[in-house]
This record gives sequence, structure tokens and C-alpha cells, in this order.
Amino acid sequence: EDEQIVAEIMGRRFFPALITHKTWEGFHFAGHEIRITEATDCYGAVVWPSALVLCYFLETNSKQCNLVDKNVIEIGAGTGLVSIVASLLGALVTATDLPELLGNLQHNVFQNTKQKCKHQPCVKELSWGIDLEKNFPRSSCHFDYIMAADVVYHHPFLDELLLTFDHLCKNDTVILWAMKFRLENENQFVDRFQMLFDLEMISNFPSLNIALYKAMRKGRMKA
Repeated sequence: EDEQIVAEIMGRRFFPALITHKTWEGFHFAGHEIRITEATDCYGAVVWPSALVLCYFLETNSKQCNLVDKNVIEIGAGTGLVSIVASLLGALVTATDLPELLGNLQHNVFQNTKQKCKHQPCVKELSWGIDLEKNFPRSSCHFDYIMAADVVYHHPFLDELLLTFDHLCKNDTVILWAMKFRLENENQFVDRFQMLFDLEMISNFPSLNIALYKAMRKGRMKA
């Protein structure tokens, strides 16, 4: 079953018949053909399989996870694929990443959502752990969903990532988080994450070494 679903997820990706001066990949989600421009010199500007897993979940579970008019923020949006799919599914999306990635992110989001979405998504800088209250004040920022795909890997900013999850997450916020396990760092982060949040694995793809999680603040999952 894992391999069958993985084959369907990966089947959503396609490549151009002709190579042009711009490198791009294509994807089929939410009834649209999505073209993503990538930059191969930067981790954050490449579409990783975890993003496809999260997009596939959003599309195939659109009834129980209804994004229409929901306020969604994606952290570590990278190329913007997850933000684009959430926008096409009716959400009001804020796509965030580091300042050096915003140009490519803005290009992809704009090109794939213009006049196609109920709400035009916005792109905003978010450096994990930095100026969180200034840029995303708790009093005025309320997100129904926080989305993240492959934000945990071998980097020195796991403390800041956890701080960012904690700052953005209200009591009724749902976190949807797709994660590829590579090194022991990932397991340690999950342990620390579970000190603040109830975590439920909702999909698992051993052939990709990717798990998809749903999380809420401690004690809120059942409610």
C-alpha cells in the first residue's frame, strides 16, 4: 500500500518536454498544473518529496481538512508548492522563508495563483526565532493551520524552529508537518517538540522515510 500511494504522489510531478533557459518542474494538484522554478544552488529552492506528501494529503483530505477561508501560514516555504496548493484549495495563505529565498518564492506563488484563488496569498520574511513578536504579534496573528515540509534536517537552528512553532501556534491551531528522517537530530527534535505539542502520525511512507504529522498544543488534540 505504501508503494502504491507513493507512486501516485510522485506521479503528480512532471518535467518539461523542452529544456529552456529557466529550470522548472511541473506538478498536478488541486485541479491545476503548477510550474515551480527552482534554484539548484540552494536547499530552500528545490522541491523535496515531503512537500509532495503534504500537498497530496491536503488535496485528498479536503473534506475533513477544509481549507476554504482558513488562515494558513507555511514556514520554510522554499519554492512555495505547499502554499500554492493550500491557496488553490481556498485558504488565505502566508508563505514565509528567509530573505534570500523570497524572490523565487514570490515568483512561484504569484505565477501559479494569480486569478486562480479565492484569496491571493502573500509572501513574508520569517527567519526562525528572530523578531517573532514584531513581525507576527500574538495579539493580531491567528493561524488556523501551520504547515511545514522538511524543515527539520541537519542545521543549527532547531531551537529557533521550535520557538517559532511555539510563537505561531494558538490553542486551536493545527500543525501539519511532513518530515523526512535522515539523522538522529530528527528524532531528538521530535522528542523536544512533544514536550509542547501532542503529536499524531497521520501518514507514514517507509519507502520515502517520510512521516506526516498532525499536532496541537498539549491537551488540545482530543478537544
